[in-house]
Amino acid sequence: MGVAIIGGGVVGAAVVYSLAARGVDATLLEAEAALALGASGTNSGIRHTGFDSPHGELETRVILRSAELRDAVIDRLGIPVMRCGATMRPATEENTANGRANGVEVALHGELLEVPGEAVTDPVAYTLALAAAAERAGTEIRTDARVSTIERDGERLRIDGDLVCDVAVNCAGLHADEVARLVGDESFAIYPRKGEFFVFEAFLDHILLPVPTKRTKGVLVFPTIDGKVAAGPTAHDQEDKDDWSVRSDARDEVLAKAAAMYPPLLGAEPIASYAGLRPAGRDGANYIIGPSPTCPQLINVAAIRSTGLSAALGIGEYVTELVGRAGVRLGPERPLPPGEPRAQDEPWWRRRQCRV
Repeated sequence: MGVAIIGGGVVGAAVVYSLAARGVDATLLEAEAALALGASGTNSGIRHTGFDSPHGELETRVILRSAELRDAVIDRLGIPVMRCGATMRPATEENTANGRANGVEVALHGELLEVPGEAVTDPVAYTLALAAAAERAGTEIRTDARVSTIERDGERLRIDGDLVCDVAVNCAGLHADEVARLVGDESFAIYPRKGEFFVFEAFLDHILLPVPTKRTKGVLVFPTIDGKVAAGPTAHDQEDKDDWSVRSDARDEVLAKAAAMYPPLLGAEPIASYAGLRPAGRDGANYIIGPSPTCPQLINVAAIRSTGLSAALGIGEYVTELVGRAGVRLGPERPLPPGEPRAQDEPWWRRRQCRV
């Protein structure tokens, strides 16, 4: 077979979607019992435009490319989306200039920056829809399929003894560094950056953005696709990749900032909380996308931080071209019709809460 994709979050799903659209034989391997149970299912669901991303960087380029691809894919696959726009306060001419340099529509009104292209989706439904479309086109999807060995088999790779592929793509999120170590690649390390969110019974018709920093986008207040209001995330760096709990002091940390942005939340009691672990790269190294220095048949797609949902389709296209350069034949691109997505029994923001 052609390509094995390791990791069934939104990035892995976008990669198999892009490969399937080019007629590539692929198998997706997900360690968990279902797709999108990690960082992809525990983020904000916000579809960022890239207006605030540093101009010219790879992360920015794939976010902007995703924006060009996304509406057609979302409409074709029936993915839920709320095209509500966003505002940022206080904003500056620098924010405005950066957005315009990236080709994103923005408008500055005094200290208020409007970004009409920002939107909200259901990140789990998004992941499942991409994977289902690829599956209908012939991609094999295996869950409960944690990868433990990768061995060279001539010019190919053998995964866990029985799956032989020409190229493997490492989209393993928090565990991408562990997958890379299976081929002796120690070129990067991943640590979890915890983002805690709180959900409220409230109404809001657009996204409220704080001024971002180089480290984090800060605490946002935003509507969810199912009619709630959420606030978060925090940005708590830790070492434990299995600690998805919400810290006792996170509530006050989030609510103080959220209520300052949206006074109706002052004194409000959350109906739910959840935490996501974003796969951050050590020493500020993020968006590590390219062939492994120790094994060119393994393409690392690692340290894809919180913008991964917004960048996924652009990453998928970018990685597909890398797969082609690695010798896998790419056919002409074809639009994929929707498949039969796996069942989603509860709101996406409850999935991790119910598993902790």
